Amino acid sequence: MRIDLHTHSTVSDGTQAPADVMRAAAQARLDVVALTDHDSVDGWDEARDTAAGLGLAFVPGIEVSCRHQGISIHLLSYWHDPASDEVAAMLGKTRHARVDRAREIVARVSRDFPLTWDDVVAAGPDAVTLGRPHIADAMVARGHFATRDDAFASVLAGNSRYYVPHYAPEVNDAIRTMALAGGVTVFAHPGADARGRVVPTSVIEEMAGAGLVGLEVDHRDHSAPQRERLSGIAERLGLVRTGASDYHGAGKPNRLGENTTPVEAYRRLEGARP
Repeated sequence: MRIDLHTHSTVSDGTQAPADVMRAAAQARLDVVALTDHDSVDGWDEARDTAAGLGLAFVPGIEVSCRHQGISIHLLSYWHDPASDEVAAMLGKTRHARVDRAREIVARVSRDFPLTWDDVVAAGPDAVTLGRPHIADAMVARGHFATRDDAFASVLAGNSRYYVPHYAPEVNDAIRTMALAGGVTVFAHPGADARGRVVPTSVIEEMAGAGLVGLEVDHRDHSAPQRERLSGIAERLGLVRTGASDYHGAGKPNRLGENTTPVEAYRRLEGARP
């Protein structure tokens, strides 16, 4: 059984509609696939209906943008109740902050590069929340950069003079909020140090104490030593070791099923549901 528990659609920063992500998953010969758009569940219904018609097992998920002591943390949550008032309030505050931040980045960038907010909207017409990936796509469309990655390595980098911080919930609060709504949480790409600072092991221990269920160990942004380190942490803390593609369609080179979650690990995640 081939299981990929981390994918994105046009609801956030992917380049394919939720239904097309499911079709691509079927073509990649996946058996189980999760849709985990950033801070939104708006693609669930479309993805679920399409997956059912393709014989795929669909896992409803989300990737929540969090922080701990100034370090960005991405938290995957599966099977939570999307109607939870607490979850809706947390995600709504995050989405509003992300849009305000994106507008400010565009204002700063436009002083040096021809770029408008309308360009960004055009780059993500189906996105629930516009963010840096859509700004990158708009800059590519304008001819300022060749690829999204090139824009992130320059103008949109965390140390760029155009960078703007934004609100994100404290990760342990987010873990508890998702758990109360029936969610099973996994720390996404915890060792991806090329993206910026990563939290030390002590923070993962705190997250486990708050109710974290798993670590996404097998990810293209993790080196072999990182995978070994994270595997040891997962085993010591009793966390489920997962793997996934972090698929974004044409937005990133990640390919569906390039990393997968073993069946035994998936069963443990299912067993952690309240």
